[in-house]
Amino acid sequence: MACARPLISIYSEKGESSGKNVVMPAVFKAPIRPDIVNFVHTNMRKNSRQPYAVSGLAGRMFAPTKTWRRWHRRINTTQKRYAICSALAASALPALVMSKGHRIEEIPEVPLVVEDKVEGYKKTKEAVLLLKKLKAWNDIKKVYASQRMRAGKGKMRNRRRIQRKGPCIIYNQDQGVTKAFRNIPGITLQNVNKLNLLRLAPGGHVGRFCIWTESAFRKLDQLYGTWRKSASLKVDYNKKIRRRVLKKNPLKNLRIMMKLNPYAKTARRQAILLHDPAIKAKMLKPKKKPAKKAAPAKTAPAKAAPVKAAPAKTAPAKAAPWHRCR
Repeated sequence: MACARPLISIYSEKGESSGKNVVMPAVFKAPIRPDIVNFVHTNMRKNSRQPYAVSGLAGRMFAPTKTWRRWHRRINTTQKRYAICSALAASALPALVMSKGHRIEEIPEVPLVVEDKVEGYKKTKEAVLLLKKLKAWNDIKKVYASQRMRAGKGKMRNRRRIQRKGPCIIYNQDQGVTKAFRNIPGITLQNVNKLNLLRLAPGGHVGRFCIWTESAFRKLDQLYGTWRKSASLKVDYNKKIRRRVLKKNPLKNLRIMMKLNPYAKTARRQAILLHDPAIKAKMLKPKKKPAKKAAPAKTAPAKAAPVKAAPAKTAPAKAAPWHRCR
């Protein structure tokens, strides 16, 4: 069995190599994180639950169950995609696939890729013949041998029979392939554009045996990106790493407040000065008026030579009033 090769062979419906090769998608080299896969799987399974509670008319009970319990879980989108990438990477390792219980000892290669002609199958006998040619029918035999009755109350709830999981057929376009494979026990069919972690890692354990069609296998690089090229079919999956923008409170950060209000620096300084006791006392102290400077002494101008004044004309003497002459 070939594995960990840069080129993957494409097999025909006869179980032989068609001579065409395809480069191994980069998603198969992603880190395998069983902890993330298990965490996402657990939360995804909770999203299919329905509320239930005890009847309020059939008597009382201690701590009765309520319908407003937190039934569902929100899961980070990037974390879900990371879990799918880990599950896909694990499906390319034969050791992990065999540890999951799949019978893949005789298949030619892992991952197993077949021609797109398989997507046009419409009869179950064609699908059975393909699995036998690819030496994958042993995994279906395991499913047949594992069919048994469920233990417990599930038998009363329309879950009587249980069985193991078989191969997962992943296609690009449904041209009848779902009708051809749906009646074979243990087989799961998925569209490559809508991969579900609950089917890629049943029970939260990685290592599902997957059979790919050629077009679906080639589309993985466009869906999940490579080391040099981001994903083109998924929005914002391979974001450019940038520095995170920190949100700062302008009421606590003066630099941010100054961008909003340039006067904030002056107001802050005045508030600091007002609360300082020494500066406050200095501000409240009355200001002294500055002393006036003495005016410079004026120098007397040089006296000019005296000018002789003309003799003043004396006025004639007036006679005394008549009442004084008596």
